[in-house]
Amino acid sequence: MPSTRKTLHYISSALVTTISVGVLGYSMSAKWGKATMECANSLTSKGFAVFTLGLFNGTLNRNDCPSFVNMFPMLVEIGSTPLVLHALVVSLLVLCLVFSAANILISIYNSVSNPYETYMGPVGIYTCGSLSACLSVLVLIIFVLNVNFTNMAEETVKNFPTSSQVELLNKYSEMMVGYYLIILYAVLSLSTIALIYMYDHAAYTHRKEQQKPTEDVPKEIMMY
Repeated sequence: MPSTRKTLHYISSALVTTISVGVLGYSMSAKWGKATMECANSLTSKGFAVFTLGLFNGTLNRNDCPSFVNMFPMLVEIGSTPLVLHALVVSLLVLCLVFSAANILISIYNSVSNPYETYMGPVGIYTCGSLSACLSVLVLIIFVLNVNFTNMAEETVKNFPTSSQVELLNKYSEMMVGYYLIILYAVLSLSTIALIYMYDHAAYTHRKEQQKPTEDVPKEIMMY
């Protein structure tokens, strides 16, 4: 049976990972960003269009009249690059959930057993935690690129059924709560690595200290 200290560290790791999964789940249901653009045509004065987007739906607010937008059907109409980048964001987040779930299972398994030298030991925690953190950071980068450097927001306004032909100017984008929660998720994923490393390092140091008396005994005595 594992020691009490090991059990506490691995249970803590499972708990932190569970919290991170909750954070990620809420993040995926929240709004991620907002793009504001000036609208102008030859008939009216300038107005504003505000496109608020999440992972699966968004809201287009033009002339103070909000309209609901389904993200993936809308992205299919726009074209390849925004669709590919957005699908990549969602896919990477799903992988984050998978690795976090694996992290929880490995942590619970280690809290009641000692598969120390296998991939089900600390190596599994390090791998799952690192992949979760790295993929979530990659998601942050891809999403910002998609919002700021593609024509996703502009084409959404132009292609919306109730929109008239307008010229869109001075796009300004900002990230929202769903986006920033991914940063918290990455920090929590790294925290699980820190928790297990603290135990792993302490256990390694303890084993080395137990070996010292034997190493310090003169060879003449050890021969007998």
